Amino acid sequence: MDLDAYTAEHDREWRRLAELTGRYRLDADEADELIALYQRAATHLSVVRSRSPDPVLVARLSQLVLAARGRLAGRTGFSWAAVGRFFSTGFPLAVYRAWPWCSAVGAGFVLVAGFLMYWTAGHPETAAALIGEDAAAEAFEARFVGYYSEYSAPSFAFQLWTHNAWVAARCLASGILVLPVFYLLWHNALNIGVTGGVLAAYGRTDVFFSMITPHGLLELTGIFVAAGVGLRIGWSWIAPPPELTRGQAVARAGRAGVGVAVGLVGLFAVAGLIEAFVTPAAVPTGIRVGIGVLAWLGFLGYVGYFGRRAALRERTDRVAAA
Repeated sequence: MDLDAYTAEHDREWRRLAELTGRYRLDADEADELIALYQRAATHLSVVRSRSPDPVLVARLSQLVLAARGRLAGRTGFSWAAVGRFFSTGFPLAVYRAWPWCSAVGAGFVLVAGFLMYWTAGHPETAAALIGEDAAAEAFEARFVGYYSEYSAPSFAFQLWTHNAWVAARCLASGILVLPVFYLLWHNALNIGVTGGVLAAYGRTDVFFSMITPHGLLELTGIFVAAGVGLRIGWSWIAPPPELTRGQAVARAGRAGVGVAVGLVGLFAVAGLIEAFVTPAAVPTGIRVGIGVLAWLGFLGYVGYFGRRAALRERTDRVAAA
């Protein structure tokens, strides 16, 4: 096969195909021409590969055929409609379906952290062993309160956002193994419970809750959602539904987990802004706590309304198709 002669014979068609592929709009005749040239170019690529696989020509034709195929299949790009569907259906539906898991995680976390706080507060020797006597308690309180204003608010918000998103991502990614999720939850419960217990042991309970509540309600809810969805992925592997194989069940739960991870990025951004700007603000405690409670209730209402509506619509469509 003479490659030079073959290239000279068909080069004009290939250039025309490249031209049509690069155009933003095509009329009906040009669209038909594009289809015909694409089919010919695919045949030419097959011929070159089988008879004289010149790497330069094969690469040129492969790129041309792939570009034309992509144009015929339709170009995918950014769509505000897709974003709207994700936040009105995809994300809230995934969280709504996993809500029993998230609620169980939250209840267990609160019980463990509450017990650690109660134990530490009820055993002054434990608190004293951790931080010393009253002078050390005052220093501990100062560090706890000062932590929220140690850095500039914008950089602190970004730091919190990335940290919490990373914790949630680890909960989701390690859900298939189950045990790492419990380790991450235990680590956070231990930190919160001991900190609160030490402050309670020295009569600073009000300081603890006034600083942790504004952002903690939303932030911890995000962690509970990530852990619950992660454990749901793990359970789909342990006990898949009868109609699905283990691989299919994990794949379906994993796709939902990816959507939840994307949605939680926004939640943690809001929680980070509250922790950086509201928690340390020099305003009455009731205002700071009220802002946190409103944000938390807003998220619960959002998931409850849109998630339930999406679930009902999905159930209705399934019944209609049966």
